[in-house]
Amino acid sequence: MTIHVPPASVHPSAPAPVRAGDERFEPLDAVIKRHQGKPDSLIEILNSAQVRFGFLGGELLDFVARRMRLPSSYVFGVATFYHMFSLAPKGRHTCDVCMGTTCSVKGARRLLEGLERAMGIRAGETTADGRISLQLVRCPGTCGMAPVVYYDGVAISYETTASAVKRVKGWLDDGSERAP
Repeated sequence: MTIHVPPASVHPSAPAPVRAGDERFEPLDAVIKRHQGKPDSLIEILNSAQVRFGFLGGELLDFVARRMRLPSSYVFGVATFYHMFSLAPKGRHTCDVCMGTTCSVKGARRLLEGLERAMGIRAGETTADGRISLQLVRCPGTCGMAPVVYYDGVAISYETTASAVKRVKGWLDDGSERAP
């Protein structure tokens, strides 16, 4: 069976994280070869790519699609389906607000709006100086501690708008390490 591999440049909005001669491609290529390019290993390969490059830009997704002989649209669809994959570079720090049912009932929406005002960005964006990325996350299963916010991957429970803004204040003011 032959799978048609479309040409590159499927994702024009995503910045290109790679350049010709980029040494990070070699270990990624080894991962693809280890899995023999099997489509059911795509998530693991995308995860490996994100660890090496920091995010999954258009050029990188095209590389994976070509090497695995999969349609770019399929690879892009998988990369955008799972919230763990990022298609844009993240800031130096990340602030992830859980929007699961319990966190939402316990005020996550108000908390998020307060963080958006304080940072001057919306969820899914990174501050202009590249310091902080504000993101939404699906329920990680910590409902007993709702609302939960993750600061650089560290979960803080029972957050309020005031406490969340206070935690990112150092990152916003001078980039100091005050959160969490």
